[in-house]
Amino acid sequence: MSAGFVGALSRRSWLPEAIAVIVLAVAPSVAPLVSVDSDILGRILIWGLFGFGFDLLFGFTGLLSFGQSAFFGAGGFIAAYLLTANLIGNVLVALALGTLGAAAVGVVVGLIALRRTGIYFAMITVAIAETFFFLENNPLSAWTGGENGLPGVPTPSLDLGFVAIKIGLGWSMYWFLAAIFLIGFFIARRIARSPVGHILSAIRDNPLRAAAVGHAIHAYKLTAFTIAAAYAGLAGGLLGVLQGYMPPEAFTFDTSGQLVMQTVIGGTGTLIGPTIGAAVWLFGHDFLQYGLGLGAAWRLGLGLIFVLLVCLLRRGIVGGIADLARRFGRVPAARVAFVRTAAAASLQAKRRARPETEPGLPILEARGLSKHYGGLAANSDVNFAVGVGELRGIIGPNGAGKTTFFKMLTGEVTPSQGQIFFRGSEITRKGVTEVCQIGLTKSYQINQLFPKASVRENLLIPALAECRGRFRLDLLKSIDRVPGLQADVEETLALLDLTARADVLVADLAYGEKRRLEIGLALATAPSVLLLDEPLAGMSPQERVETIRLLRNIRKGRTLVLVEHDMDAVFDLAERITVFHEGRVLAEGTPREIQGNSFVQEAYLGGVHAA
Repeated sequence: MSAGFVGALSRRSWLPEAIAVIVLAVAPSVAPLVSVDSDILGRILIWGLFGFGFDLLFGFTGLLSFGQSAFFGAGGFIAAYLLTANLIGNVLVALALGTLGAAAVGVVVGLIALRRTGIYFAMITVAIAETFFFLENNPLSAWTGGENGLPGVPTPSLDLGFVAIKIGLGWSMYWFLAAIFLIGFFIARRIARSPVGHILSAIRDNPLRAAAVGHAIHAYKLTAFTIAAAYAGLAGGLLGVLQGYMPPEAFTFDTSGQLVMQTVIGGTGTLIGPTIGAAVWLFGHDFLQYGLGLGAAWRLGLGLIFVLLVCLLRRGIVGGIADLARRFGRVPAARVAFVRTAAAASLQAKRRARPETEPGLPILEARGLSKHYGGLAANSDVNFAVGVGELRGIIGPNGAGKTTFFKMLTGEVTPSQGQIFFRGSEITRKGVTEVCQIGLTKSYQINQLFPKASVRENLLIPALAECRGRFRLDLLKSIDRVPGLQADVEETLALLDLTARADVLVADLAYGEKRRLEIGLALATAPSVLLLDEPLAGMSPQERVETIRLLRNIRKGRTLVLVEHDMDAVFDLAERITVFHEGRVLAEGTPREIQGNSFVQEAYLGGVHAA
């Protein structure tokens, strides 16, 4: 990649911020021409700021929360109380404390709500928001004003040393809000383009695989939840400053519902979408209620507009515009830009330091491993050991327990009995993320990819886990500045023979390419032991040849364990073969020994009662 191309991409990356500055600068001149005052623009900016955090949570991480009003109200009332009770005289300090308070509440609520996923997570957030509304109106009414709210919230003053600026209402308040909006937009954009932002998107698309390649997804989800709470708290505090009054309605379910609708209208996963949605919502509200004289029926009109927009523009206004522009070739598909490093080291050389296996000990061992589901035994008393650098094949009829055995080895399933050892240390109770981080991972029988991303972006996710570890909060760091990341991704692409297809979306790949990419996701974690679950399943003869060639290449410097029904491939590749039958190890030996084993022959013909 040329330096000029990288420079062009870097300049283009600032385009959204530049557009935002221009729009905010000209808005005071244009707004009066369409009968829009500073108050409406200020409210749009506050809702847009509120939406930045929510879009990082919902659009990027895939967590739909209906409880953001809890943090909006918490941050707003903390700041308002500190100011109206004269505990703090500086508005900016009060806003900062309100933001921190909302973030702290977000951590506590997140620890509770994130124990569940999907609709259960959403319902927990609804319940928590309703709890906060009750607390604000009853037990905490002495501090929040209850149904009356908190009046008398002052406007800010900026003491620059040589001059003091008093922010009043009207356009001076607009410029104050516009400055904070720009800072919030800049930070949100940096988070979205950081390693953390890419991992959040991976969690949205395929949380199972994001965890399996070495990311602590619960910690990243909590991070997104806390960031969204902080943005909500800041927006709530600014609402009190704009109005001079903190209303109890901040805690209501309507606030959360309005935020969700604005985000969907503008476009999820776009960051600026919620701001566009807020503009549509607030302009629509005023036009329908006052311009057309609909009164309370404005909700019906705005609801119909929402339904039409969602049906016609499934990705919202901003997403729809981006799709149209890309279709006509005006906007290239997103890709990650790397700054070229001086040299690309091999995956093996760049692997993070891991303990060596003691001489004579197997690198991976299972002792008496069993897994029971009620009265059904998927595996029973399995003893299994693999030496360093070995290519082991595992075969057996369908239902023999091979896949369950693999899941126990990689921490996806907890054994009912027995122990698992890796490099001499027990890993029986470790989870899939921790097991991957110590150098043991697998490819899946059914492809587990990140479907909305390109080939290169898919390989970024496991490579980030290898370069950064299971969890790191480099929220403001550009992904192209992660040391060693480019080298790992480019080498894996070359090894998979997918360099020419690096920027193709996963959905556009042929089946054989998807299977190779599935192996590549596991390979990009630089494992010491790689488990392959039926890598040749469903392939054409040509795809099978290409994948076998890949398996021969990747075995150099690592241990492979292969589950496969293609007997020709297993007997050709493996040094030793383990045969499973009815959840147990039936036989083990060299390919020649297994071919001549009468019990194995009978198992594949449906017998082995004598065994």
